[in-house]
Amino acid sequence: MTNPTDTTSPTDTTSRTDATDTANPIDTANPKDTTELPAPVAFPQDRSCPFHPPTGYDPLRASRPLARVTLYDGGTAWLVTGRDLARALLADPRLSSDRTRPGYPTTSPRFTALRDRRASLLNVDDPEHHGQRRMLVPDFTLKRATALCPAIQRIVDERIDAMLAQGPPAELVSAFALPVPSTVICELLGVPYADHEFFEEQSRRMLRGRDPREVRGARDRLDAYLGALIDRKLREPRGDGVLDTLVHERVATGAVDRAGAVSLATLLLVAGHETTANMISLGTYTLLRHPEQLAELRADPSLLPAAVDELLRVLSIADGLLRQATEDIEVAGTTIRAGEGVVFATSVINRDTDAYPTPDVLDWHRPVRHHVAFGFGIHQCLGQNLARAEMEIALRTLFDRLPGLRLAVPADEIPCKPGDTIQGMLELPVTW
Repeated sequence: MTNPTDTTSPTDTTSRTDATDTANPIDTANPKDTTELPAPVAFPQDRSCPFHPPTGYDPLRASRPLARVTLYDGGTAWLVTGRDLARALLADPRLSSDRTRPGYPTTSPRFTALRDRRASLLNVDDPEHHGQRRMLVPDFTLKRATALCPAIQRIVDERIDAMLAQGPPAELVSAFALPVPSTVICELLGVPYADHEFFEEQSRRMLRGRDPREVRGARDRLDAYLGALIDRKLREPRGDGVLDTLVHERVATGAVDRAGAVSLATLLLVAGHETTANMISLGTYTLLRHPEQLAELRADPSLLPAAVDELLRVLSIADGLLRQATEDIEVAGTTIRAGEGVVFATSVINRDTDAYPTPDVLDWHRPVRHHVAFGFGIHQCLGQNLARAEMEIALRTLFDRLPGLRLAVPADEIPCKPGDTIQGMLELPVTW
């Protein structure tokens, strides 16, 4: 799961990415003079190429580490574009994730439509955030993700078996990229996969609906569904899913109220399948469009873990993490004032030439440990270990079992998602 996304706890030492910097959180030893910043750029924008930042962001890439942007509602915000500054600020407690704060930045009408809903993990600050996250960390450690690998492999094989039985061509999003993480998160949480069409549709409406009423209605229906599931789990013998643990250890004892449990369940279910589905489909597309790099992976499968992290860096599907300053912050030669919005453009941050030479090139051999595709700090993606495991198994098995996999239509005819939501493919027609 990548960020719609909250991630690895400072207490979770099993993650493959570190969660906090030990250096001074804000380094102004060599500040950039930002007193003459270029005119604000509109944010977000649609990508013209699925695996590159929008061309409209080019001025942002040239004005690191900080720029100004105009949001959809006409408001302005600071946009962080430098990798080192992004990691420092994402770990800075003076930036709040509480979306209910007056003046909190918004990047789309659908975000505004849900900002008054009870938030969890992603949109709460410590100490409340720490308490919520602490309950869930044991279920999302590297050890837990490794233990799930045989189940993930089974699910991946079943989906490919079904594709082979049906024969080419196939639409890879609906046949493979979405069902794999959807099935995995259902098994992990204890949600009936038989209901997947319902919750996938509500998730789609929440993340891509154009009418705020549609977005709120989808959230209402998903909350009602998960509330009923929680009520049923309270009456039944305890199962082994994450929600069963939450219900029987926290809700039944009064440590977490029902509304809080529903909010957590909604986040885990939506984030647990939407983000990884987009990475699998967009990662497949990117590999098919880079045959030399794909051939290198085929020749040396040991490169796959590094390749997954490089794809996470390049694709940066959760492009636009939001925060609000609670105090004045002196940084990069300027001052972020209390109350001002701060946006992290992950697609630009992860292509910072100071951190990644030739950042637009796929390179399985570059060190990419410190990318921010999963965020950073206390909100770094909780499900990153699971997401990596799913991506590694899905991509390896897909290209092993379908060695002739290729696009079934011209690349420029494949529809992609708009820039104001999680990036990915709406459809991916393939053949073999």
